[in-house]
Amino acid sequence: MDILLSILALLLIVVGILGCIIPILPGVALAYVGYLCCYFCSFSQITTAAVWVYLALTVAVSVADYILPAYMTKLSGGSKAGERGATAGLIAGMLLGSIVGAIIGPFIGAVVGEIIADPTDKRRAFKVGAGSFLSFLVGTGLKVILSFVMLLAVFRDILPVVRDWFANLF
Repeated sequence: MDILLSILALLLIVVGILGCIIPILPGVALAYVGYLCCYFCSFSQITTAAVWVYLALTVAVSVADYILPAYMTKLSGGSKAGERGATAGLIAGMLLGSIVGAIIGPFIGAVVGEIIADPTDKRRAFKVGAGSFLSFLVGTGLKVILSFVMLLAVFRDILPVVRDWFANLF
């Protein structure tokens, strides 16, 4: 059972890392499930406290990824229309199911929202859209970093067992 859980842990984390970039997959959540698989191995040195910390980080990063487009839109000088547009663009981009839609959806939504609110200031609208795009980069970066940290923790936990197994095999 430990071998199956170890392989599943590694596969889920690798798919989770890909899911951080591909919007259809719940990337950091899959990585966390992989981390849990490693935790349930009989040889695991992962503590219960670490499981709870990674759960909190997973939830925080996931929530931040949905909040960031509107926040960064506002931070870059956007109005409520730009914030709503960025959020609508994010949802529309995710519903399209393509990575391109999820990347440029918040940008287009923020720009369109700002242009609707103030059609005379297109330069500001594009600045707000750029802030929204920056939020995508920050959110994706946070998810990828957390997923890689979980991958390293799982490697650290599995490596001694694999090394001993190979030593006994040969």
